[in-house]
Amino acid sequence: MNDTILEMRGITKTFPGVTALEDVALVVRRGEIHAICGENGAGKSTLMKVLSGVHPAGSYDGEIVYDGETVAFNGIRDSESMGIVIIHQELALVPYLSVAENIFLGNERRGRGGLIDWNRANAEAASLLSSVGLVENPVTPVIQLGVGKQQLVEIAKALSKEVRLLILDEPTAALNDTDSAHLLDLLRRLRDQGITCIMISHKLGEITEIADSITVLRDGRTVETLAMDSGDVTQERIIRGMVGRDLESFYPDRTSDPGEEVLRIEDWTVWHPTQNRKVVDGAALNVRAGEVVGIAGLMGAGRTELAMSVFGRSYGRDITGRLFVRGREVKARSVAEAIEHGIAYATEDRKRYGLNLIEDVRHNVSAAALGKLSRRGWVNGNEEIKIAEESRRDLNIRTSSVMTAVGKLSGGNQQKVVLSKWLFADADVLILDEPTRGIDVGAKFEIYTIINRLVAAGKAVIVISSELPELLGVCDRIYTLAAGRITGEVPVGEATQEHLMELMTKDKERVG
Repeated sequence: MNDTILEMRGITKTFPGVTALEDVALVVRRGEIHAICGENGAGKSTLMKVLSGVHPAGSYDGEIVYDGETVAFNGIRDSESMGIVIIHQELALVPYLSVAENIFLGNERRGRGGLIDWNRANAEAASLLSSVGLVENPVTPVIQLGVGKQQLVEIAKALSKEVRLLILDEPTAALNDTDSAHLLDLLRRLRDQGITCIMISHKLGEITEIADSITVLRDGRTVETLAMDSGDVTQERIIRGMVGRDLESFYPDRTSDPGEEVLRIEDWTVWHPTQNRKVVDGAALNVRAGEVVGIAGLMGAGRTELAMSVFGRSYGRDITGRLFVRGREVKARSVAEAIEHGIAYATEDRKRYGLNLIEDVRHNVSAAALGKLSRRGWVNGNEEIKIAEESRRDLNIRTSSVMTAVGKLSGGNQQKVVLSKWLFADADVLILDEPTRGIDVGAKFEIYTIINRLVAAGKAVIVISSELPELLGVCDRIYTLAAGRITGEVPVGEATQEHLMELMTKDKERVG
């Protein structure tokens, strides 16, 4: 039997004004986990969309050879009929349908008269869930599951289609460490069962841990394919291929010289909007001009809830406590009031809450401070374009035009648009919630550089991150949260991952 299950030859894909892929080559061995790495915009997802038929035959140049035969897919159904299943980064589940209904959606288990045989569907769904290590009732609505379990439901759905080649696009981007480890273990088991996996990921630690081979793309071209068993593949080697240069440090150097206190909260308490429990309990913290302060905590610790409640009480109810900006107590009772007082919040979910994806870069950049561009209710369009062009240049937003829809940009460039919006609003305090989630190492370095520029200009920055090395790399001080309460405040020079984790896992009874 041929050891190669997939070969893509000379794949070239263009969009109006952009060449997304140019003469790309990819060879995947049967029964391996093959990783694809590259910066945002390198062409990784586009290549997989070509393979799966999302971009149909005729819309690209080149040849796909699958299981020894040249194939031409005109849609997802064509590729799935041959055992190729893709799971996109944005999960394609219907939240109000049951787990079983989602697994067999479009592939229903029918009985007599063409009616759905629910007993069969639920029984088969239970078996599939068991095979991916998920103990859930098949009739449970998907909306009741966390994102980690929803990812497993997607894999169970793929298995129901007799998958032979499973493609996963950023499968662990939104998962915590526990769920990520569980998913990687599942991929190893699938490999042992003979299922070939292609995995796109920016998490190089996971890639080097699980992959058998790695193909690196840069600017729509194949750079190289590395065999992990060669023994000389390191994260530094992969990064060099991705960005075309060595990153001497993952984090740019910055001299810390904090000034006056810009933001302080005291005894800040927030209740869950629908449940009778506190999500933030008596929190107190401060941040000074020219300082980066980190907030570390496990999933559910209350990090995002704290940030959103401070940002114009956009989360929670019965919020109590005191908020000070530059020593003066303020009442930021709405998002508009928070912005007026110089507070900005860049959400962890930029696609849902941080950007208008169908609008262009120009309108997204100006969205938080239109008053600066308007006279008598009319926005100065020429000035708006000028501001957007300055942002594009200063933050290196990679787009051919500020008239491009933000939804067409890569994740790293979308995040730069979010930062541009708040830079234009000229906020004194920027709360950045998971600012580098789902973006590559090169774009991360650029985001860190922007953060350094902000604090050098006297801004105060709060960074919320699930990645402890990131907090240790960019912050001056780090607060830890557990069960909604501040459990520690550590200068970065004295902090270690182990100490932070100890503080993040304190029992609520022992806190304070």
